[in-house]
Amino acid sequence: MSLWGGRFSEPSDDDLRRLNDSIDFDQALYAEDIKGSIVYSRALAQAGVITAAEADEIIAGLQQVMQEFDGGSFELAEGDEDIHTAVERRLIEIVGEVGGKLHTGRSRNDQVATDFRLWTMRAADRLQEELRLLQAALVSVAESHIETVMPGYTHLQPAQPITAAHWLMSFFWMLERDLERLRAAKKRMAACPLGSGALAGTPFAIDRAQIARDLGFCEPSENSLDAVSDRDFVADMLYVISICAVHLSRLAEDILIYSNAAFGFITLDDRYSTGSSLMPQKRNADPMELTRGKTGRLIGNLTGFLATLKGLPSGYNKDLQEDKEALFDSVATMHQLLPVVTATVSSLLINAEAMEAALTEDLLATDLADYLVGKGAPFRQSHHIVGQVVRLAAEREVPLSQLPMSALSVISEHFGEDVAQVFDYASSVARRNSYGGTAPGAVRGQIAQAKARMTE
Repeated sequence: MSLWGGRFSEPSDDDLRRLNDSIDFDQALYAEDIKGSIVYSRALAQAGVITAAEADEIIAGLQQVMQEFDGGSFELAEGDEDIHTAVERRLIEIVGEVGGKLHTGRSRNDQVATDFRLWTMRAADRLQEELRLLQAALVSVAESHIETVMPGYTHLQPAQPITAAHWLMSFFWMLERDLERLRAAKKRMAACPLGSGALAGTPFAIDRAQIARDLGFCEPSENSLDAVSDRDFVADMLYVISICAVHLSRLAEDILIYSNAAFGFITLDDRYSTGSSLMPQKRNADPMELTRGKTGRLIGNLTGFLATLKGLPSGYNKDLQEDKEALFDSVATMHQLLPVVTATVSSLLINAEAMEAALTEDLLATDLADYLVGKGAPFRQSHHIVGQVVRLAAEREVPLSQLPMSALSVISEHFGEDVAQVFDYASSVARRNSYGGTAPGAVRGQIAQAKARMTE
């Protein structure tokens, strides 16, 4: 029996049914739907709407339905347009007419809003666990390369020396911000809509605060009209996933660049590389390219859903059925990506020799300017002087350290014989020992702080 057919003299057209029905994807919410119904049946009994014996009978039937879903034996029937219809239909088959009392004072509007919030809260927990594993992999590899010096880049041009650990830890902190967003999103979604009815609330004396506690929410939603149509939590999750994917994509891009033979800074494990059907020598970082590619899809899910929300009037509208496929897809995609990215990072081979070989003395130009500042020259003047030095070295096709003192003295009287101490990459890195800097001591501090965060 349809949940709403009494008003209509004819059944829905088959084409409309195919458009309207959501059972193909929303059956993923079966556990949340049944859990919500069990709690709601208890609330109805406590309010005196049904007897305790009726509640027990309904709960036993719901537990059987759960077992059928869990065991894979649940059979969908004609007319099961969504998960709520399917569960209630099967409940009534098991317990009889008393099962029809479960929906008293409840709408599919507050029911689906509750189910989907519960599912999303659980998804947020699992994503947090997977992000922590990736962070742990980054920290583990970084700990082995605290003193490995490599070129750092801005605008993808050589900039200054940094440590490999500093590079790796930069992604830890991106992911830490993603985790903070995820926790904040979960906190906002922990308001329970159940008991809001279709839009106006319920006339029955159910205890909404108790329902919220029993389901694991922090509190009941404040406004029934808002509660049934609020999908901010979906947009929040889609945004968190999108920005996290952007961070994964940036990591993937670095891995793609640094694993290119022209750089050779890192080598991917064979298990996370692919080959070519034509060129036997090829070693492709396809998982990283897929990470970049799927990021576009995840951003698309966010922008598409925001476009769905932007013009909706108050209350529930069927447009909101578009929320689930977007979020289901985004969460499933992250579950595909994160284990592979984590394993790729864990198994990375850092080629310290190649990194060292790529260091060139123009990376020390800022150190040379800082040297002049130490001699009393204003930085802006020092910057201009070093620019002249760099130009001269380029014209003579020699490293900066090979310019004779006579040539340097012509450019500035501030140069002395002690300028030679500038041209040391490890010293350059060690000097940047400020909080958050690339010096080994500062990076050890970052790693200690990161480990503390991961144990919170």
